[in-house]
Amino acid sequence: MPIAPDGTCYEFNGREGAPIIVLIHGLGLCSDLWKPHLKALSHNYRVLNYDLYGHGNSVPPPQKASLTVYAKQLADLMTTLKIEKAAIVGFSIGGMINRRFALDYSDKVSSLVILNSPHNRGEGLQSQVENRAKRVRDQGAMSTMDSALKRWFTPSYLNTGDGAKKVMEWRELVDPESYAQAAWVLANGVRELIAPTSPINAATLVMTCENDTGSTPKMSHDIANEIAGSQTVIVPKLQHLGLMEDPDSFTNPILEFLERAHK
Repeated sequence: MPIAPDGTCYEFNGREGAPIIVLIHGLGLCSDLWKPHLKALSHNYRVLNYDLYGHGNSVPPPQKASLTVYAKQLADLMTTLKIEKAAIVGFSIGGMINRRFALDYSDKVSSLVILNSPHNRGEGLQSQVENRAKRVRDQGAMSTMDSALKRWFTPSYLNTGDGAKKVMEWRELVDPESYAQAAWVLANGVRELIAPTSPINAATLVMTCENDTGSTPKMSHDIANEIAGSQTVIVPKLQHLGLMEDPDSFTNPILEFLERAHK
């Protein structure tokens, strides 16, 4: 995979000249998250897939991690690759980054897809997420892995699928300090995204899974209620990493949304 001047690892799929989709993975994952989706997405689009700072094959962030730093990483990558505008698809913390990006670089956004991303958690859940971030800081990136897998995958998939193995392999690639910083951004970054002073104006699709306890259906509806004209889709039965268990349940609504948004 090519490396941008700032150390960001990226790849393209799909034909040159097609409308561009950018994919942003989640915390502790990498660009390989999107492999099951690339064939369908790249049929009519040029797909840019990259590793966040400190994840996969990208270098650690150049300064303390924040949503602003991650949004600038994408903006700089688009500038390097001479991409003027794109549909920005973000999963989990990626759905926080693409919202920050839409607020800071609205001219670069043709549409927005926010997947399984947190919003106002309430005091109880917010405290839990902050405690997990502190545990990562004190005990390392793998310290929360076992409980995370149970939150992210259905029991049947954990027993039969290979998702857990992949997720563990991806987390082991993450720079430890980068992971600790990113975990804190995931925990606290939602505060700057709730009811922003300047609202997001891009055409937006917000999705999550019925049983995602960290990015709940209510959170997705709350995000959508703050973005005029946005659409919400709730995928039945699945949990946080439902896009790994059933890729089509995400790819199909995304493509349908993009077709409408880009007419």
